[in-house]
Amino acid sequence: MRPDEGMTAGAVDEADLLRRARAARERAWAPYSGFRVGCAVLADDGQVWEAANVENASFSLSSCAEMNAVRAMAASGSRAQIVAVAVVGDGDDPCTPCGACRQVILEFGPGAAVYASGDGGRPLVTTIKELLPHAFGPRRLSQGR
Repeated sequence: MRPDEGMTAGAVDEADLLRRARAARERAWAPYSGFRVGCAVLADDGQVWEAANVENASFSLSSCAEMNAVRAMAASGSRAQIVAVAVVGDGDDPCTPCGACRQVILEFGPGAAVYASGDGGRPLVTTIKELLPHAFGPRRLSQGR
């Protein structure tokens, strides 16, 4: 599947992106929930950013794998757009990004493809716009000026 905007990194290698998300999941810090999540973010410059979820005893300070990957990309100085995101969680069902992560992914990749997987079956293949219809985005902020 190809995202609907701004792709310059070539066709997305879904299998490789999911493999990288699975490898990132192995690095998760999830001592409280035991639910590990890994994420791999492909940018339009061809770079891939990987991260895992990190829990904290003060639960609100925990951070999602997707958020960690996007923040690592931005903090590195990259200004690339996200082309695709692969998310792999524990269990058989596809692990889709939470609402907050959907908003962050949309900000950095409004045309991003999303591959959500677990340990069983085929991944759910969708787009960030399908996961977060009618999203609040940067364009909306400029309308207030």
